[in-house]
Amino acid sequence: MYRGSEGQWAFYLHRISGIGILVFLVLHVLNIASAMWGPEVSNAFMKFYHQPVFQLGLLVLIAGVLYHGFNGLRIILMDFTTWGVRYQRQLWYGVWVLFVVFYLPFLVKIGGGILGGSHGD
Repeated sequence: MYRGSEGQWAFYLHRISGIGILVFLVLHVLNIASAMWGPEVSNAFMKFYHQPVFQLGLLVLIAGVLYHGFNGLRIILMDFTTWGVRYQRQLWYGVWVLFVVFYLPFLVKIGGGILGGSHGD
């Protein structure tokens, strides 16, 4: 199942997306904690996070959350059904179909804002 095929890629992408989500959560907690130093510090962080590079990061975060969630459902099906492992390749391609369907609206909205120059304002 893992010898360089879909299962191997699913494993790697699941781990990478999980680490990305963890990095976001740490940054998010630090951002919320900045309110302890007053509104000036907190507002400075918020202004900093509204730069275009962080808007691209938001797209990456959304991609990671969607992939991690859908692939997690695939893993549940593989673990708790008698047929999951047999159809793991088809399930992985199903993860990608769901990913694209759910990611496109975010890409259009946020990506359009970045290209249009609004940067989430």
